Amino acid sequence: MTSLPVYGGRFDVEKKKHRLKEILEMESMEGFWTDTENASKIQKEKSILEDVVSTYDGLQILYDDFETLVEFVEEEEDEDSAMESLEIYENFLDSFHEAEKKVLLSEELDSNNAIITINAGAGGTESCDWASMLQRMLSRWCESKKFSIKILDFQAGDGAGLKSCTMAVEGNYAYGLLKSETGVHRLVRISPFDSNARRHTSFASVFISPEVDDDIDIEVLDKDLKIDVFRSGGAGGQSVNTTDSAVRMTHMPTGIVVNCQNERSQLQNKIQAMKILKGRLYELELEKKKAEAQEVESSKKEIGWGSQIRSYVLHPYKMVKDHRTQFEVGAAEKVLDGDLDGFMDSFLRWSIEGTKEESTQ
Repeated sequence: MTSLPVYGGRFDVEKKKHRLKEILEMESMEGFWTDTENASKIQKEKSILEDVVSTYDGLQILYDDFETLVEFVEEEEDEDSAMESLEIYENFLDSFHEAEKKVLLSEELDSNNAIITINAGAGGTESCDWASMLQRMLSRWCESKKFSIKILDFQAGDGAGLKSCTMAVEGNYAYGLLKSETGVHRLVRISPFDSNARRHTSFASVFISPEVDDDIDIEVLDKDLKIDVFRSGGAGGQSVNTTDSAVRMTHMPTGIVVNCQNERSQLQNKIQAMKILKGRLYELELEKKKAEAQEVESSKKEIGWGSQIRSYVLHPYKMVKDHRTQFEVGAAEKVLDGDLDGFMDSFLRWSIEGTKEESTQ
């Protein structure tokens, strides 16, 4: 059978298979597992390599099966083979689109874990409830991908929902996929908090940054940091933390503020906060390199009219539309339940097209 076109070169499968053999040899070496930090990094690299190789091999199998069945159809006019070939073709297309997505995830930290920060906009209970809906939407998407989620900081709303929330997401390509969600999200609905059942518009912002490890050189000077400690909030009862272990870290030159209160140890909260801060600073530098007009923190804009990246309309009709890519769907409930793949895919393609346009100017 012929080899699968297009993606053999893009995936560089042979090189990845060679690297996997190297990793297997490293794992059998004495002392490899005693260096837990290095072993963890190697295992993550291995997981990503195995994912790409298995994706390509799976495509190759479907491609070969389809060619074989087509030959039967052409030579024997076999109706059963014709039906089976159509089914395999549909499976191939689905797998092909997933493979395309991996090719589009080509930036340096796309394969990294992600940090999600959600903030309610002006509007009190309405916006806090909307921020909570966004947290649920993103959490459901992560769960559908078998990604692990850990809440690092949570500030409840006064009446309902949340004022702010920071979550760590662990999974292959978590950052590369979730970065499409950075920006202001707008909701239009009949308010459940309005006794007159009037239509309300609410805003909340989402910010995605990569989890940055020590391999990425990002300098943070002690003199540029302001660190405050405070007592963690919690569920109460036995879960309540009665020590001042929560950490608020402010990077003075950029104004970036990071909160972390998930760990019971102040030291662990500081370590986690530093990871988040480095991810934010990496994003800031990335945006500067792309010649954005504003820095990342200020590019979120005011959480209000005219700055939204996506609108979710639940009344008088139902639609979710991304204002950057123009991708839209009518099944708003499915989107709010975590069906975000279409938006993420269109964003990746839109980003690549934008890069191409910049390079030709």
